[in-house]
Amino acid sequence: MAVPLQAATYQAMISLLAVTGLRTGEALALDVADVDLDSALITVRGKYDRTRLVPLHPTTVRMLRDYRARCAQLCPAPASPSLFLSATGTRPFPSAAHATFARLLARAGINGQHGRPPRLHDLRHRLAVATLTGWYRTGTDVAAKMPLLSAMLGHVGPHSTFYYLHAAPELLGPAAQRLHAHQSGGPSANAGMSAGDAPLASQEQS
Repeated sequence: MAVPLQAATYQAMISLLAVTGLRTGEALALDVADVDLDSALITVRGKYDRTRLVPLHPTTVRMLRDYRARCAQLCPAPASPSLFLSATGTRPFPSAAHATFARLLARAGINGQHGRPPRLHDLRHRLAVATLTGWYRTGTDVAAKMPLLSAMLGHVGPHSTFYYLHAAPELLGPAAQRLHAHQSGGPSANAGMSAGDAPLASQEQS
């Protein structure tokens, strides 16, 4: 990107989306005051005016500190209290964020699968699927852990998060193995298998 502030903003924003699973609109709505880097927490205003706290990994805290320092250098008097700043020091519009992401993908030669390029929202799905896949493969009690992931993603409840079990093909294998172990009384039969661990016919996608 030709504008340094814009480049810094999109690097930071895309990184935050990838590691927290925030919705694009939630990330763009963040103000500087919503981010407590000392406590490694961000206050997110989500759907239906629900507010939640999302923890940050130390590497994410460092990334955001670096971004804020870069903003102070490039735009010492922004026109908005927004965490993420446009090239003119205002809050970026969601439409601009999606268009910029699409341009970045095109420049990188990333076309996606089945003719559809990745979207910013796909970063949220990727985080959820990777988390669930990791839990299944390590024998974690998925049913017990699901409320934590649901809270982080801002879902109404775990039933919404179970959507990913049938939406992501890579989760079907681990889920089926857990179900088989449960039915056959295998070693992982009691490792958190519940009715919710089986792929569902339909769930809320968010």
